Amino acid sequence: MAATPQTNPWSELLAAGAQDERLVATRLEGARRAVVRPLPEDLHPGLRRALEAAGIGSLYAHQADAWHAAAEGPFIVTTGTASGKSLCFNLPTLDVLCTDPRARAIYLYPTKALAQDQARALHALGLPGLRPAIYDGDTPRAERAAIRRKANVILTNPDMLHVGILPNHGAWGELFANLAAVVVDEAHVYRGVFGSHVANVLRRLRRIAQAYGTAPRLFLASATIANPVELAQRLTGVDDIALIDGDGSPGAAREIAMWNPPLLDEALGTRGSPLAEAAELLTELVVAGARTICFMKSRKAVELIARFTQSRLEERAPELAGRVAPYRAGYTPGQRRELERQLVAGELLAVVTTDALELGIDIGALDAAITVTFPGTVASLRQQWGRAGRRGRGLAVYIAGEDALYQFFCRHPDEFLDRPVEAAILDHESEQIYLGHLRCAAHEGPLSAADAEFLGPRWQAYADRLVDAGALRERTAGYVPAQAQDYPAAEVSLRSASADSFAVVDADSGEVIGSIEAARAFSTDYARKDLSYAL
Repeated sequence: MAATPQTNPWSELLAAGAQDERLVATRLEGARRAVVRPLPEDLHPGLRRALEAAGIGSLYAHQADAWHAAAEGPFIVTTGTASGKSLCFNLPTLDVLCTDPRARAIYLYPTKALAQDQARALHALGLPGLRPAIYDGDTPRAERAAIRRKANVILTNPDMLHVGILPNHGAWGELFANLAAVVVDEAHVYRGVFGSHVANVLRRLRRIAQAYGTAPRLFLASATIANPVELAQRLTGVDDIALIDGDGSPGAAREIAMWNPPLLDEALGTRGSPLAEAAELLTELVVAGARTICFMKSRKAVELIARFTQSRLEERAPELAGRVAPYRAGYTPGQRRELERQLVAGELLAVVTTDALELGIDIGALDAAITVTFPGTVASLRQQWGRAGRRGRGLAVYIAGEDALYQFFCRHPDEFLDRPVEAAILDHESEQIYLGHLRCAAHEGPLSAADAEFLGPRWQAYADRLVDAGALRERTAGYVPAQAQDYPAAEVSLRSASADSFAVVDADSGEVIGSIEAARAFSTDYARKDLSYAL
C-alpha cells in the first residue's frame, strides 16, 4: 500500500537496515528557508511581464546578486541542485535581447539533454521576440541555415562549437557581430582533459568575437566545487570574475543514509552485490510510494538494476513493474525525450540512470536518490543526492562497493560524510591539447601578436614549432595553415588528449569490442592472448 503524504515512506526500510546492520550511518540535513528579493526595478518591462505571467514575482537572493554582478562583468554562480541557477544567467541575457533586437547569445551545455531542457524552459517563458534554437549533431541539416539567420539564442555544446561553428564563422557572421552573452552551464563538468579542451575552445570563441567587433559577457554556473573562481578563470582566460555563492533558495530536509551490503563470508570479507542491494532498496521505495532515482556508473549495471527491480516488482506489486525504467546514453533522442517526459509527468515512479541525469535536467519532484558505489567525486555524489527532496522531504542513500577504501569509510562513516568537495583542475596549455587548438585557431584566422590576449604569451613559440613540423607557415598576415584544405578541428577530439585511437579487437572472432586512445593503449590491461589492437 502506498504511503500517505504525512508518512515518511522510508522509515520502515531504514529501521530494517539498522536492525540487520546494513545501515551504517544516517545524517539529517535540516530544511532551509528561502531568502527572496523583489524583481529589479530596471528589468525590461517585457521580460518582467513574461516572468510574472510564469508565476515569478520575486527572486532568490543569489539570483538578485547575479543580476547586479552581470552589470559589472563576468560571474560564476555556484549554488545547490535545483536552486534556480538558470535564472541567474537568463535574466541579464534576456534583458539584453529585449533591449537590443539584434543581440545574440550562445548557451553552452555539456550534454544534448541539458540543451533540450533549457530550450523547453525558454520557449515556455513566452517572451516576445525570443527565438531560441538548438544547434547540435541532432539538428537536421535542412534547418541549420534558418537557425543561423533567425535564432537569437543558440543552445549548443562545446563539441559543435569547436567543429561546426568556429571553423565556419563566416556563415555565422550575424551571430558573432552581435554576440552579447556567452553562458557556460554546468561548468564543474569541464575538468581534466575535457575541461582543458573546452578552455581552448572558449578562448577561440572570444578571439573570433573580437574579430567581429564584439566582447560578449561571460556567465557561468556550476555545482558546488572547491575552486569556482579559479575554474572560471582557467576556462575563459578572463581574470576578473565575480563569485555568487550565497544560496537563497529553499531546501527540503534530507536524510542521508550510508548503506553496506551484507557480509556473506566473514573469513573472506565477501559482501553481497551492490546491484542486488540497489534493486531491493529501489523496490521497497517504489512500493512505499517514494519517487526515486538510482545512479550507477556503468550502462550494463543500469540495465541490470532496472531488470532486477522490475522482476521483484512483478512478484510484489505487478501493477508497478512497468513504472520503472533505465536511462542511459545510447538511446535515440526520441527515446530520451519520452523518458524525460514520463518522469516530469509522474508516469514513472523510478528511473535507474548513469550520470546522464546527474546534471540539471528538470525531471520533476523526486523523493529519494540512491547512489550505487562512489561516482568518482564528492561533487558528483552531492549532485546526485541533490536530486531528492523536491517535495519537502528527501532521502539520499549511498551503497558502498567492496573496494577496501570504501569498506574503510563504512567503518569510519564520518570521514566519508564530511569529505569536502574537490577542486576542478585543468591545464589549457597542456602541449598535446594546446598545439591542436593552435592549428584550429590559425584555420579560423591568421595568428598575430594581438592573439596573446586570448591564446596566451607562449603562443608564438608553439606556432614556430608547428611551422617546423609543417603544419603552419608564416606569411605577412600571420601564421596560417600550411595546407589550404586543412580542417584541423576534425582531428581534435574534445574528449581525448590524443588524436589517434586503437580499436580493441577479439583476435578469435574479429569482433570490435571497444576503443582506447593511443596514449593509454600500451599501459592498459588489454594485453591478453585473445585480444589485439588495431590502429
